[in-house]
Amino acid sequence: RLPVPKLEDTIKRYLNAQKPLLNDDQFRKTEELAHRFEKGIGRELHEQLVAQDNQNKHTSYITGPWFDMYLKSREPVVLNFNAFMSFNPDPKSEYNDQLIRATNMTVSALRFMKTFRAGYLEPEVFHLNPEKSDTEMFKKIIRFVPSSLSWFGAYMVNAYPLDMSQYFRLFNSTRLPKLNRDELYTDEKAKHLLVLRNGNFYVFDVIDRDGNMLKPSEIQAHLKYILSNNSPAPAFPLGYLSSENRDTWALLRKNLLDSGNEDALQKVDSAVFCLSLDDFPIKDFVHLSHTMLHGDGANRWYDKSFNLIITKDGTAGINFEHSWGDGVAVLRFQNEVFKDSTKAPAISPQSQPASVDSSKAVQKLDFKLDDALKAGITKAKQKFDATVDTLSLNLIQFHEGGKDLLKQKKVSPDGVAQLAFQMAFLRQYNQTVATYESCSTAAFKHGRTETIRPASIHTKKCSEAFVREPSKHSPEELQKLIEECSKYHGRLTIEAAMGQGFDRHLFSLRYLALSKGIALPDFYQDQAYARLNHNIISTSTLLSPAVQLGGFGPVVPDGFGLGYQVHDDWIGCNVSSYPTRNGKEFLQCIYKSLEDIFNVLKGRKISS
Repeated sequence: RLPVPKLEDTIKRYLNAQKPLLNDDQFRKTEELAHRFEKGIGRELHEQLVAQDNQNKHTSYITGPWFDMYLKSREPVVLNFNAFMSFNPDPKSEYNDQLIRATNMTVSALRFMKTFRAGYLEPEVFHLNPEKSDTEMFKKIIRFVPSSLSWFGAYMVNAYPLDMSQYFRLFNSTRLPKLNRDELYTDEKAKHLLVLRNGNFYVFDVIDRDGNMLKPSEIQAHLKYILSNNSPAPAFPLGYLSSENRDTWALLRKNLLDSGNEDALQKVDSAVFCLSLDDFPIKDFVHLSHTMLHGDGANRWYDKSFNLIITKDGTAGINFEHSWGDGVAVLRFQNEVFKDSTKAPAISPQSQPASVDSSKAVQKLDFKLDDALKAGITKAKQKFDATVDTLSLNLIQFHEGGKDLLKQKKVSPDGVAQLAFQMAFLRQYNQTVATYESCSTAAFKHGRTETIRPASIHTKKCSEAFVREPSKHSPEELQKLIEECSKYHGRLTIEAAMGQGFDRHLFSLRYLALSKGIALPDFYQDQAYARLNHNIISTSTLLSPAVQLGGFGPVVPDGFGLGYQVHDDWIGCNVSSYPTRNGKEFLQCIYKSLEDIFNVLKGRKISS
């Protein structure tokens, strides 16, 4: 089970995270408020939280508050919550044809769904020592140990089974807009796929009456029919509604239902998943990021648990809604779909579609729209276009080293990447700001995520040495500073992964106070608390052979959304920003910081 940290540990960790962000006077005030909270109302709330947790052993203390955090938010899901991960191309170039890849990935996604529902999907396990535990021998032995003890057997060899309770929401699921708080909806009985093309909605069954998958050649035929359908784009594309403010969308949805669209909406909501087929090729990585993160608004249904997006040239990606689950579940799905569709593709470029009557099997959904709905769609489109116009996405690839060299120098690859971000922000804006790194707590039952706080007194000291006075320090001294940062970052990472961060604990105590009608404690009204939770640099990393790149929008208007990957011999960064921040310049500063760090690790002096 996810542990509730000790309150004194949480306060200590919280103050450590505040230290680099505050001057001495501010820190003293925050420290005083924190200790008063720890001895007074905070202690009472903590004891209530622990008691509540002990009465709810079927779940984790973060589950309720975290679902509410997502579902009560009234912000549009697109750019604010939905993230994307794009697939690497199929290694066999002729398989990157749009129809072939769409068919193969759909079949692989359905195979994954059926395997999961039949209880045959291999458990997700984090192997700390893969030589010992990620072996056929271990799997054979552990298979015969009763499940009440098998996790203990896995722990003995440093293998940690991860929580898979989110996986069922991958399929037949959607987020329904409701006033004040949205709902998650799943209908596992539905057998059809939703396909979007040119803003039009199509559905056809992919599972038959007996629960078997439709033949790949039939899926190919139906997708070919949709791709060659020349229906014009609708004058009022419904997709835009799912990009609206949630209350606005909830009211419009009620209007849609009252106007006789119940069956059509039911088909959208219950579909196995949403396949979005775009009619253009990808120009470059920036275009790829824009396409997968938000697209044109008409050819997406942002409320579905995920949209599988495939463009004209067979480039594929996933845009996923975040309330139901986290990157770990989506990544497992993505890895399996990539592996299966490239190693065991259902159809080949030579395959002929089945000779079936797709015009009967495929249903184009038509929506009845009154003037209020048409006006709602027009307004949603205007808002969407205006927001997207202000969003900048920029990328860099640093090819002067990566994970291999950093490990050889005995420093943490993730710690170095995060240090470079701190250094870059200091170089660009001359300050240290609240920084967020997401860390999965899936090692625990119903775990979600915890925050790593990469900005520390160590990164601040190191960044100042590199940025403000590099000539005053020898490479050895700078190396020592990097090592200190790496060591501290490693400790924070382990604490977060073990459920020993402070963010979720403080968040839950605040949630508890509000839910009990208790006046919000002074501790939470401290400006420093608000500043720490205004995450100007929000970061997330996922590394996988299936994923080309990933990204998300800034979490605050004056922030950066930073997706990054530390590969064996290079580092990639993808940054999103709005006009108050210059993402291009930030990336140049990250590049310079990485260059300096790698030079120092190689024993070279650095230039100002």
